[in-house]
Amino acid sequence: MRMAYDDELADRIRAFVPADAVEIRMFGGLCWTLRGHMVAGITRDELMIPVGRDGMADALARGAHEMQMGTRTMTGFAGVRSPTDEQLDEWIRESVARTLALPPKEKKAPR
Repeated sequence: MRMAYDDELADRIRAFVPADAVEIRMFGGLCWTLRGHMVAGITRDELMIPVGRDGMADALARGAHEMQMGTRTMTGFAGVRSPTDEQLDEWIRESVARTLALPPKEKKAPR
C-alpha cells in the first residue's frame, strides 16, 4: 500500500533530523521523535512542525500555515508546503532545540 507522503521529501527530512530521532509511521505519514516528543512530520508534500500555541503567530509570519487533518485544525502544529533545504534546516533545528528543552516523555503503559 502506498503511503500518503512524498518519499523524496521524507529522504530530505531524514538528512536534517538527528541520528537518534525515532521514525514512526502514523496516519498515512511519517513523524520523527526525540525523547518521546515529535520533532517533525510529513503528510503528503508538507513538512509538519510542532511550534506550540505560543509559536504559531511567528510560524504564520514566516510563511507556514496551521496544519489541518481533515476538518480538524492541529493546534500548535505548522505546515510548510514544498520546503527548500534551507527551510528544512531552519525549521527542524528550531524544533530540535525546543524538544531538547522539554523533559522526556514517559512511555505509556500498554493497554
